[in-house]
Amino acid sequence: MNRPDAESAPAARWTFLTNHARVLLELARDPRRRLRDVAVTAGITERTAQGIVADLEAAGYLTRVRVGRRNHYSIEADEWFRHPAEAGVRIGSLIDLFTR
Repeated sequence: MNRPDAESAPAARWTFLTNHARVLLELARDPRRRLRDVAVTAGITERTAQGIVADLEAAGYLTRVRVGRRNHYSIEADEWFRHPAEAGVRIGSLIDLFTR
């Protein structure tokens, strides 16, 4: 089955991944990436990306360390999904699926 690329696919009203998942995956791919660039890739505003990072950090899914003028992020892949439907599944499973 052919998969349409993002440019030719009709506009979707919903997607499988949340913005939180997209931000987490982008930071897993490049922990030194600027939030401005993460936001562009995820299709959200920089302010929204900042809020999502704050949410993920507060929940223990990532840590942020200031290095010079930039932030570096570490993903806590051993943390569990929060929703009961995903009980027993670690965040690292999602990261592995999308970063291999």
